[in-house]
Amino acid sequence: MSASNSGTGHFLEMTISSVVLIVLMPIFIGIVGPKIGEDFEAVTAYFAKPVPAIVTALTLIITLLHFKSGVTTLIEDYVSSSSRKVWFTFTAVVSYLSIAIVIFTFIRIAL
Repeated sequence: MSASNSGTGHFLEMTISSVVLIVLMPIFIGIVGPKIGEDFEAVTAYFAKPVPAIVTALTLIITLLHFKSGVTTLIEDYVSSSSRKVWFTFTAVVSYLSIAIVIFTFIRIAL
């Protein structure tokens, strides 16, 4: 694969995730916003419902994937080649670990 194909794929990935986040963020804010300040039991009962849980988890997961893609671009552009692999690995671990925590949390709330 040539460099231009990689850049095009990355551009499409970032564009698609940006558009999806533009749609999801107002919905996410509408779902999460009213629950700020409520007690723990009310919030967990609310997020045990499928729609708030799915929208919130989807928003967080897509945000973390968008973060990973953006940080990868920053590393490619600004980090010296000797330490890139370490930073790529670190970014992937942090992103995927965060996604796993989001998924685990919503499964735990649902059960």
